[in-house]
Amino acid sequence: MLSVIICTYNREKYIYNILKSIAENTLSSEAYEIVLVNNNCTDRTEVECQHFCHDFPNVQFRMVTEPNQGLSHARNRGIKESKGDLLVYVDDDALVNPEYLQTYSDFFASHPEADAAGGPIIPQYETEEPSWMSHYTKSLLTGYKYNGDTVKEFALNDYPGGGNAAYRASVFEQVGPFNVELGRKGASLEASEEKDIFQKMRTLGMKIYYLPTAILYHLIPETKLGEDYFNRLTYSIGRSERIRTLKISKLQYIKRLFSELIKWGGSLVLLFWHTLTLSPKKGWKLIQFRWNVTKGLIKG
Repeated sequence: MLSVIICTYNREKYIYNILKSIAENTLSSEAYEIVLVNNNCTDRTEVECQHFCHDFPNVQFRMVTEPNQGLSHARNRGIKESKGDLLVYVDDDALVNPEYLQTYSDFFASHPEADAAGGPIIPQYETEEPSWMSHYTKSLLTGYKYNGDTVKEFALNDYPGGGNAAYRASVFEQVGPFNVELGRKGASLEASEEKDIFQKMRTLGMKIYYLPTAILYHLIPETKLGEDYFNRLTYSIGRSERIRTLKISKLQYIKRLFSELIKWGGSLVLLFWHTLTLSPKKGWKLIQFRWNVTKGLIKG
C-alpha cells in the first residue's frame, strides 16, 4: 500500500486539482490511499474535498484535522494516520504527471535498498517568470529541481524537495519525526524540516534516489514573486538554519556560519558573471538573497 500525504492550510484554490491529478494517475486506486491533513483550514478546503469524494468515489480518501499549527505537526500526523509502507508527500499547490504514483510504486518494489526518493519539481507560473530570476533564485522560490533524465542516487549535498518526496515508513522509526520547531506555521515561512530528516538519514547511511519520471508541477502565484515575500522567505531560511544547527550543537552552527562565508564568495562571483553577461538584476537578487539569509542566521 502506498499512502499519499497532503498537508494543507487554506489552499481552497488548489486542493481539488491536486487531488484530481492524483486520482487520474495510472496506478490502480486499490494500491494507494490519500491522507489529507487539514491543518486548521478556515476556507472552503473541506467543501472542495467533499466535491472530490463525490467525483472520485473509488479513491481511498481520508481527511484528518491536526490542531497543532505547523507543517511539521501536519507531516507527523500524516505518518501516524497512514496505512501504507511507502509514504509519498505531495504539496497542496501542485499537479503530478499521470505516471507519478506508478513510478514510486515500481521503483521501491524493485529496489529494496532504497530508503527514500524524489523527482523533478517544475514551476508553472500563473503570470510570467521575472527577469531577475536565475537558477538559484528559481530553486529558492519555486522549489525547482531537475537532476537529469536518469535514475541515480542524490549527491551527498543534495536531496529531494519536500513537496515531492517518498519514504519507506520504516525511515521514521529510525530517524524520528519531523522537528516541530522547523517548517511553516500558518503564514510564517520557516523551513528546513525536510533537510533535517534527510541529513539524519545520511548519518545512518540510508540511500536516497532521484526518479526523473515522478514529476511534480508547482503552481506559482504572483504573490510569491513579490519583494515582501522574497525578503520574508529568505530571512526565514537563515533563521531556520540557525534553529536546525543549534539543535545539533554549537559546533554545527559555527560550521554553518563558515559555510555562509563561502556562499558569500560564490554569490559575489555570480554577481560579477551576471553583470558581465548583461543581466545584473539576477546577480543583485542573489546578493539580496544572501544578505537576508545571513541576517536570519545571525539574528534568529
